[in-house]
Amino acid sequence: MVGTVLKHYLIETELGKGGMGVVYRARDTRLGRLVALKMITPGLVANPDRRARLLLEARSAAAVSHPAIAQVYDIDEVDGNLFIAMEYVDGRTVTKLIADGELDVMGAVEIALQVSEGLAKAHEAGILHRDIKSDNIMVTRDGHAKLLDFGLAKLVEPGPDEPFPSAELSRTMTRGHVQTIPGAVMGTLSYMSPEQARGKELDRRSDIFSLGVVLYEMVTAELPFKGETPIDTMHAIAYEEARPVTLVRRNLTPELHRIVFRCLRKNPVDRYPDATILAADLKRLKQDLETGTSTRLPAADRLRGWFEGLRISFPGGTRGMLILLGAIVLAVVLVLVKFNWGGLIGPAFIGLFVYRFMRNRKKRLIANFAKKLGRFPEVRLVTVRDDRLTVVVDPAPAKVYLRINALVDELNRGLFIGHEIKGEIKTDVGEVEARTMLTQMGVVYAREDGPAGPVKKA
Repeated sequence: MVGTVLKHYLIETELGKGGMGVVYRARDTRLGRLVALKMITPGLVANPDRRARLLLEARSAAAVSHPAIAQVYDIDEVDGNLFIAMEYVDGRTVTKLIADGELDVMGAVEIALQVSEGLAKAHEAGILHRDIKSDNIMVTRDGHAKLLDFGLAKLVEPGPDEPFPSAELSRTMTRGHVQTIPGAVMGTLSYMSPEQARGKELDRRSDIFSLGVVLYEMVTAELPFKGETPIDTMHAIAYEEARPVTLVRRNLTPELHRIVFRCLRKNPVDRYPDATILAADLKRLKQDLETGTSTRLPAADRLRGWFEGLRISFPGGTRGMLILLGAIVLAVVLVLVKFNWGGLIGPAFIGLFVYRFMRNRKKRLIANFAKKLGRFPEVRLVTVRDDRLTVVVDPAPAKVYLRINALVDELNRGLFIGHEIKGEIKTDVGEVEARTMLTQMGVVYAREDGPAGPVKKA
């Protein structure tokens, strides 16, 4: 493509490849300016409804003008190839700045402030970003933050009944993106809001959550939510609290913790209601940092932060702490009343029976899980080994992946003791690999038309 002329854009060099297509640096020969030209992958807009949505969203995004938003200039088509011309930003991504160790707290707050002001402007126009991440924020040589691809994540959002190629899904999950996973689940996994990870309807507070993740990453150099697999990460986003930034880096101010903590609340109602209020708090924090003042949190907030840190690091979380506390209280009471320990023989047998019942609960829950999955014709095979479930599926509508994730969460909520079950969805398993899996221990379900004939366990 380099050297090609599309309409009045002369393509000069390739800048990179992304989930939507290839990005080139090009020159607008009419206006004599550099632009970023994004060539949309043809398969993403083969659906007429999706193409119409792209045109609508691109026009809406082009109407938003703000110094912190990379402007959309044009959208056009040549020989069936759709492209978007956007403002060319000469700088480095926040991801690169973090990797190079060139972001201090002041710089991180300044970037978050500029982006939040840009978000406020776009949200006023009714446009969400849906894919805020450190890779989508560029910082120019003179220190100005620019949010890229504004409003474009919605453009390739699949409909609820559109199937996805298995190979593409596998590649996507490997690199931590879920553009091709369930219905409305769009964006980059580690930066998603809980409602986005569940495929629910989004509003401006979802963007605020994602910006909170970026701010957390900028000041700590690590992500607040992560797991060994995409499903683990989605579970952390939906149910686990992030470790307080003041515990990750001791020199961070309590006010910064308060801002990040509010952005990352699971319930959208508990977050900042809009980016304007977030920007106001960031502006006050910036002034405090510039003047050297430090805002001390009230004792109740400090105690809450200490408890959150303890809860996150304690085995079993809140449940483990309550069990330990209950055991301590019971032991103290028994000592104080000079309890006859011989009388515990009967209750001990009852306790042993209850323990065995609870211990076998996981097996029953897994069997019930497999039975429910058996109702999906797309599910080929389910295995469990070392607290890890593997679900092998054929290419399926988006809603199937959402339902499998929901069933894994439902299974874990039913556990009272033991480790949580980790889930993994595989879509690119060939017949040879499937037969190998069937011959190993831990098969809890196999579709009747599977590679080994009529086998079905549940």
